[in-house]
Amino acid sequence: MPHDIMLPFYGRPDHLRIAVASVLAQTDPDWRLVVIDDHYPDESAWTWLQGLDDPRVHVRRHTSNRGINATFQECVERSSAEWVTIFGCDDVMDPRYLEGVRRLVRTNPGATMVHPSTRIIDGDGNEVRTLVDSAKAWYRPHGRGVHVLTGEELAVSVTRGNWMNFPAVAWRGEELRAVGFRPNLNVVQDLALVVDLCEAGGSLAVEIADPTFSYRRHAASVSSWRAVDGSRFAEEQAFFRALAERFGRRGWRRAARAARWHVSSRVNAASQLPRALKARDLSGARVLTRHLGGLTLRG
Repeated sequence: MPHDIMLPFYGRPDHLRIAVASVLAQTDPDWRLVVIDDHYPDESAWTWLQGLDDPRVHVRRHTSNRGINATFQECVERSSAEWVTIFGCDDVMDPRYLEGVRRLVRTNPGATMVHPSTRIIDGDGNEVRTLVDSAKAWYRPHGRGVHVLTGEELAVSVTRGNWMNFPAVAWRGEELRAVGFRPNLNVVQDLALVVDLCEAGGSLAVEIADPTFSYRRHAASVSSWRAVDGSRFAEEQAFFRALAERFGRRGWRRAARAARWHVSSRVNAASQLPRALKARDLSGARVLTRHLGGLTLRG
């Protein structure tokens, strides 16, 4: 059965074309690509998508902007395959990405999620390593090979620092569609999905090997601009507080402690504070310092 690659689009048309081209270049041809244009103002991407001559590619455009959470959930609901990737519109699959995913699925038949190795690239496609990604690498399982995480071990791993590169993950379709994305989350919806699947008994197989996926981190991304104005951290603070209580009720003490500290998230806030101050965004800076547990700025 074809692997579903669901691609929500709202971003740079040139990045979208690169992302779609990387799907068309897969060595494993058994896939279906569904692109959902969330009414991006520049219609050039939509026009280009309609001109693609490949029966495996399906495109639709919203009549109005619905937002990231609703579009992600639509990707879930429109998927039908046994395995699904919710691909980033600015990310890049290596030609053997899907081939590698299928191998991980075959060798880890009980997994709910499989995560191939990734590299980080900037807006121009150059490989980079940011402070945030260095922190995330610390929390990612170490040592080459495949690591399988489940239960509290998985909860602790992703809550200490959400090291997963969400668009690279392949999800078992049945479980993905049964859980879906929590409503009203625009930043941590990916982590919430992983936690929900974890609590439902799901497991993650992550491979540490040569990368087969390029995750793009750049200033124009939703997570980046929300980081500068501090709004992502307000959402994260509320989420981690609720998560600590939830883990505590389950008796997952280590996971509850990790949620209370959310160290990687605090490191990210610290890295964004100088940008907020430089932009004289005192409101955003206040949110960032509250997230850090530091002093209150006065403006």
